[in-house]
Amino acid sequence: MSIKIERLQKTFGAFTALDDVSLDIRQGELLALLGPSGSGKTTLLRVIAGLEQADSGRVLFDGEDAATLSVQARRAGFVFQHYALFRHLTVEENIGFGLRVRRGKARVAEAAVRARVAELLSLVQLDGLGGRYPAQLSGGQRQRVALARALAIEPRVLLLDEPFGALDAQVRRDLRRWLRELHDRTGLTTVFVTHDQEEALELADRVAILNRGRIEQLGSPADAYDAPASPFVYSFVGAVNRLPARWESGELHAAGLPLTAQGVRGQGEAEVFVRPEDLRLVDDGVGWPAIIVGVQRNGPRLRIRARLDAGDQVEIELPSGFDGPATHTGQAIRLAPKRYGWFPRDGAMAPV
Repeated sequence: MSIKIERLQKTFGAFTALDDVSLDIRQGELLALLGPSGSGKTTLLRVIAGLEQADSGRVLFDGEDAATLSVQARRAGFVFQHYALFRHLTVEENIGFGLRVRRGKARVAEAAVRARVAELLSLVQLDGLGGRYPAQLSGGQRQRVALARALAIEPRVLLLDEPFGALDAQVRRDLRRWLRELHDRTGLTTVFVTHDQEEALELADRVAILNRGRIEQLGSPADAYDAPASPFVYSFVGAVNRLPARWESGELHAAGLPLTAQGVRGQGEAEVFVRPEDLRLVDDGVGWPAIIVGVQRNGPRLRIRARLDAGDQVEIELPSGFDGPATHTGQAIRLAPKRYGWFPRDGAMAPV
């Protein structure tokens, strides 16, 4: 199912949760809503589900105005961060609950419910655990039960609100891979909310980055990381060094170093953005003189903190087996950016 969101506006008192949000969600894609707390991502998800009503704007399901549909008629499978399982029901009873409460023409025969539950237990890799209660399961297993329950009603869209937020790091990583595989098998249009950039970039086909109720950027994970559309996106998605800069005689100068601006020119005050992995150590020539103030091993990476002669502090990321100049605290080095972006101080888009 495709979902079209047109100019949604939603306020809670004086707080604007959604500010003229428009978005096209493609059939069968896995879309991440990424942003900090208070950016509007959960409100947007709840409006899609029918759990919140927008003040203005429309949500269209395959071209049909969702305002005419009840929550049940929307057939949206919703998964919450804290599972929301019934503690007094077994795993099988939790998964089959949405089918068993149907009435009238929508009523499902008990044999069909049992068959559907067995199918889903296999799908979410919980065979043999149907008779257990939620308290007897791990956090990761409970979240799989919650997903199976959402899938039991044969939803047209799957909506997940911080589905892995209550789990530890290793379980999160395992479930991310599993959810991606599950999505690829089912082909369901899936929208999930997260504030975890790594989660969004690893899982999603596309990422909608929200800030203060508006969508700052919509695109592939690669676009979000490699071609940020605003200073906010540059700073929110991945680590970045920010340096004050200025245009002088057609050249962009950052911390005293003239940088090559390919085909784009500006004027006045600016900011330069350089990812830690895009800073390289140079033996001589043009570069920022700096002093190493800290070195830390982070798994397969070496993270170096350095202070430029101009006073700004930057981070450099290198492979742990880096074969180059020695790197130790107090050492004088020179740095040059392999790649960077810049924006004028007013925040307008102007990357190199």
